[in-house]
Amino acid sequence: MAIDRIFKDEASEEKGERARMASFVGAMAIADLVKTTLGPKGMDKILQSTGRGQSVTVTNDGATILKSLHIDNPAAKVLVDISKVQDDEVGDGTTSVVVLAGELLREAEKLVAAKIHPMTIISGFRMAAECARDALLHKVVDNKADAEEFKSDLMKIAMTTLSSKILSQDKEHFAQLAVDAVMRLKGSTNLEAIQIIKKPGGSLKDSFLDEGFILDKKIGLGQPKRIEDAKILVANTAMDTDKVKIYGARVRVDSMSKVAEIEGAEKEKMREKVQKIMAHGINCFVNRQLIYNFPEELFADAGILAIEHADFDGIERLALVTGGEIASTFDNPESVKIGRCKLIEEIMIGEDKLIHFSGVEFGHACTIVLRGASHHVLDEAERSLHDALCVLSQTVNDSRVLFGGGWPEMVMAKEVDELAKKTPGKKSHAIEAFSRALLAIPTTIADNAGLDSAELISQLRAEHHKEGCTAGIDVISGSVGDMSQLGISESFKVKQAVLLSATEAAEMILRVDEIITCAPRRREDRM
Repeated sequence: MAIDRIFKDEASEEKGERARMASFVGAMAIADLVKTTLGPKGMDKILQSTGRGQSVTVTNDGATILKSLHIDNPAAKVLVDISKVQDDEVGDGTTSVVVLAGELLREAEKLVAAKIHPMTIISGFRMAAECARDALLHKVVDNKADAEEFKSDLMKIAMTTLSSKILSQDKEHFAQLAVDAVMRLKGSTNLEAIQIIKKPGGSLKDSFLDEGFILDKKIGLGQPKRIEDAKILVANTAMDTDKVKIYGARVRVDSMSKVAEIEGAEKEKMREKVQKIMAHGINCFVNRQLIYNFPEELFADAGILAIEHADFDGIERLALVTGGEIASTFDNPESVKIGRCKLIEEIMIGEDKLIHFSGVEFGHACTIVLRGASHHVLDEAERSLHDALCVLSQTVNDSRVLFGGGWPEMVMAKEVDELAKKTPGKKSHAIEAFSRALLAIPTTIADNAGLDSAELISQLRAEHHKEGCTAGIDVISGSVGDMSQLGISESFKVKQAVLLSATEAAEMILRVDEIITCAPRRREDRM
């Protein structure tokens, strides 16, 4: 009896088969959950939070869905993590990576049941993944040299990425926006320079790309409405005078005139501060905190545009884009970097007035203004566009391109099958299983479109035995189509990330043979 008492009372452990079952089942459940969002005909999920306000999110972005789930199963958490990493690393393919990992585990489960050791399965998977990656490398297209071709590649990739999202109806319009925005970056992957502003009203078609930077603020009263050749000081400092009232300081005075003196002194302090700020030779002052009437008055008299309460995201971007830095002390003007732009003016979008900074220092900055029916639509549109921007900025750096629509998976599966035939021993089963798991992606794309996936996959297989085949699933016509004519392309980088992450995650879960759950900590009664 004594031997069982290693763990505390409520800790539980599951060994061997049971543990493996628990992790397989959890991982497959997660994969099945996001499976239906894959592909151009994938469905969306509504996520409703239980918190205050019961905020509702409508999305089909794998990472967003999984981020919002509270999961107990450890294996499922691994899948959530790989979708997060995929999102941070390349921005798209978040659903595919989870589906592939889930399928690998489904296949692995059968193999374990057939008494093949997990380590054998893992080494088979490793070989298969290598082989699949090489198969893709042989088939990549790289048009970096030809600017026109490359641009059309980018357009195709953007359209393919967007076609599984809410923006699929106007995908040409948005693909154009995304490509233009990324082309302006000239090869940097710093997406900070692309700002996305969401304004309800109008339809998605009314979204547009504007060069420069738009700050979601109104211009104060009595301030100049447009400034040419602006010098901008971006600051994060308190511009409210009567500090005495704020800090609850107690001052004993014996007459009213003394109070007036104190207030006068406060005002003087403020005036000095404003003069210090003006000494930088600026004509636009953007502050993250409030600016009271008095300093605002002083700025207006000096013809300086004062913008208060700029939200943090906005102000950091504004500093980046105009080439300035955020200042908080103003004693030595020469050390402060001041932002510049050619023109500041007020523009109207829908009902709101915004401030537009054009001709900014950081030439490749731009703002995408999204319009749409409701906040939910806009949020989802922003997520979709973000995916497209990520993929494009990665593709600009690594310009290798593949066809889409299940074509890369077919190519990989074919090569992996060849490898399985050549490999002696039990590993060959694992390698075969890997190729079956790869086929799950085109199968799911077809299933989600309500097509007969078994029929289509077998047709595809036959097609792929010919040399230089470009066949994939054409979801629109519901048959096997030619991907090069349809212009369905994907970035090699995304595919590679999907393949490697999924294999590693599956491997990690396969290695598990015991799950130990700690006893929950007891809350002491604090009564």
